[in-house]
Amino acid sequence: MTDVPPVSRSSVSAAAFPASLAQAPAQAVVLAGGQGSRLRPYTDDRPKPMVEIPGTGVPIIGHQLAWLAAEGVTDAVVSCGHLAEVLQGWLAKADLPLRVTTVVEEEPLGRGGGLKYAARHLPHPDRAWYATNGDIWTRFSLREMAAFHAERGATATLALARPRIPWGAVETNEFGQVLDFIESPPSPYLINAGVYVFGAEFAALLPDLGDHERTTFPRLARERRLAGFPLPQGAYWRAIDTVKDLTEAARELAAQSGS
Repeated sequence: MTDVPPVSRSSVSAAAFPASLAQAPAQAVVLAGGQGSRLRPYTDDRPKPMVEIPGTGVPIIGHQLAWLAAEGVTDAVVSCGHLAEVLQGWLAKADLPLRVTTVVEEEPLGRGGGLKYAARHLPHPDRAWYATNGDIWTRFSLREMAAFHAERGATATLALARPRIPWGAVETNEFGQVLDFIESPPSPYLINAGVYVFGAEFAALLPDLGDHERTTFPRLARERRLAGFPLPQGAYWRAIDTVKDLTEAARELAAQSGS
C-alpha cells in the first residue's frame, strides 16, 4: 500500500481524459449502513463510515465522496442504516462536492437488497453507475475502471485488490530449508475491493432480499458477464474494518506527509 490519498476535494476535468473515459458513470451508490462492531469504541455513537481517519479531521465517507467527485461523479445515493441520523446530520451540514441523497432501509434487506433499494433512487436508472462499500479508503482511476468495464461488455465489474498478509511469511526450498523471512508480503490471491461499476441492467438482477455476492455475482460469473479490474500498481487501498486498520491508516498518512 503506497501513496496515501490526499483529502483534497478539487474536481478533475473530464476533458483531461480520452473520450471513452469521459463517458464514465456520473452517479454512485455508497453502502454506509454498517455497525462497525470491530471498530468500537469509535462506533459507539456513530456509524462506521462516520469514523474519522486520524490526522485528517474527515470521516471515511467524506474521503469517499471527495474521491467520487474528483472522478466525475455528480450524484451519490448514500444508503444508511445503523445510527442513520448521525450520518444524515453530517451530510446536511458538510460542504459536499456533489449532490447527495440518503435512503434508509425500513427493515434489513441484506447487502443485495439494500443495494437494489438504493439504486432505485439514482437520478438516471437507465445509465451505468458506481457503487462502493462505506468502509473503503482508496484512490485509483474510476474512469479507467469504467473503460475496462465497457471494453469487456460486462454487466458488472469488481475492483480487485491484493492486500498484504498481516503476518510474516517464511520462504523455504524443496528440501524444507528456510531461505528467508518476508514481513507482511502481498497476498497471492486477489480479493473483492468493495468498489464496483454496474451497467444499467444490473439493478434488475439484484435480489429484493439477501446477498448479491451469493446470488447475482455467481450467476453473472457463470455467464461470463462479471469482470475483475485489478487495482493499478501503487494504488492506495485499505478497508477500515478494525481499530488496527484505523491506526495503520493514520501511520501511513503521517509517513506520506513527512516524505
